[in-house]
Amino acid sequence: MSTLLTRRGVLAAAAALATAPLFVRTAGAGPARRLTASKRTIEVNGKPATVFGLTGGDGRPGAVLDAGERLALTLDNRAGEPTIIHWHGQTPPADQDGVTDTGYAQPIAAGTSRTYDFAPRQGTHWMHSHQGLQEQALLAAPLIVRSAEDAAADRQEVVVLLHDFSFRTPEEIFASLGGAMGHGASDGQQPGMAGRMDGKGGIAGMTDGMGGMMDGMQGMDGMGGMGGMDLNDVEYDAYLANDRTLADPQVVRTEAGGKVLLRLINAASSTAFWIDLGGAAGTVVAVDGNPVVPIDGSSFPLAQAQRLDVLVTVPAGSVVTVLAQREGDRMRTGIVLAAPGANVAKIAQAADAEAPPLDLSLEARLAALNPPAQRQPDVTHDVMLGGSMMPYSWTIDGATWESHRPLHVRKGQRVAIAMMNHSMMAHPMHLHGHHFQVIGINGRAFAGAMRDTVLVPPMGRVTIALDAGNPGRWLFHCHTLYHMAAGMMTEVVYDAA
Repeated sequence: MSTLLTRRGVLAAAAALATAPLFVRTAGAGPARRLTASKRTIEVNGKPATVFGLTGGDGRPGAVLDAGERLALTLDNRAGEPTIIHWHGQTPPADQDGVTDTGYAQPIAAGTSRTYDFAPRQGTHWMHSHQGLQEQALLAAPLIVRSAEDAAADRQEVVVLLHDFSFRTPEEIFASLGGAMGHGASDGQQPGMAGRMDGKGGIAGMTDGMGGMMDGMQGMDGMGGMGGMDLNDVEYDAYLANDRTLADPQVVRTEAGGKVLLRLINAASSTAFWIDLGGAAGTVVAVDGNPVVPIDGSSFPLAQAQRLDVLVTVPAGSVVTVLAQREGDRMRTGIVLAAPGANVAKIAQAADAEAPPLDLSLEARLAALNPPAQRQPDVTHDVMLGGSMMPYSWTIDGATWESHRPLHVRKGQRVAIAMMNHSMMAHPMHLHGHHFQVIGINGRAFAGAMRDTVLVPPMGRVTIALDAGNPGRWLFHCHTLYHMAAGMMTEVVYDAA
């Protein structure tokens, strides 16, 4: 997924646009842009796999919108089963959010279509199913909303969509964890119960989890290790970058000395990654689609559902490897940026050493480039994240979705949500319909980045603040798919003024 955006390319695109047919919406026909949810076959580790896909009219995954363009499209469901697509990172009216749990919409039946039309939020975002466990079966795609600055920049854009992949069905994975749907699958199906099989001999991390808690407490500020914590509760067959493994990675050819904007999207269902540029220098310029004060480095954490925009330069005759290594593991995936004539060597799918747990070392350094005005919260909600793997149940304030306690707000309020993770797993917490500022880590107040998804490590505390300006009912949940499915979801509800 690469777009070459040099000055020459911009001029060529402008010339092509001058001769292209105009965008015309025929009365009653709906938006001209179409998106199709369907099934497709990819090859993973030399074997065919049937997965879902979301493709535009040009056959490419997802959608790229130009500056000023509305997200106006018709979604055609050709997947053979009901679905609904959530526009992750967008702030539409509540009835266009692409979820069913809040009561605004029903699933899109197979063979039918639904239209959407709202002003999108700029930046690197993505779209994915919010129906059952379809997200695990790769029903996800990029959603890039470009700015005028993007169009003017002399650089190449490369989108990298990361996935974790299993030849087992999502229902088999969930059943092997001992899970039972905790937020009501819209099709009425609930996977059966079964013993936990994680491929590492039982309940990973829990047998020594409490004994290692004190070791883990040393990492509560996000800077140290999290000894004894459970990092991964699902073992996968492969990890994908743009549908490919490192056995046959995507190689993106760049200009000699060319600048590249990497738009990195972690669409994995339950895997957090460390992004490794192989020693090359990179500069983080945005997170979750929001510009930040630039930060240089070569290794960056990326939790589930988060996005990173990283600027890199590919020197003449060289390659830059963009690798995503699973936390607590040696397995990795990625792509290669290669200057003209550069030789691309084979990359092992297993790194020499395990990656450490994700931490908040980057989060603690981030600052919004365009922060909101500072003000004291009008209301603060204290939220406890909890749960365990035996039984496999994950909760917010001790409750699953069926008995959840909504977080009530009023339009115009500055709302703080103070999260304490009282479990032995990290939880990437996502709020629909809003972006928030990270304002505290383990009691240390600061003015951090604007995000829609933030990681809360085991036994850690993270506080966020948002301006309540988008009335409705909005899901607030862990973006580890099986944690959400087992009940780790509540909602932010606007009360009448």
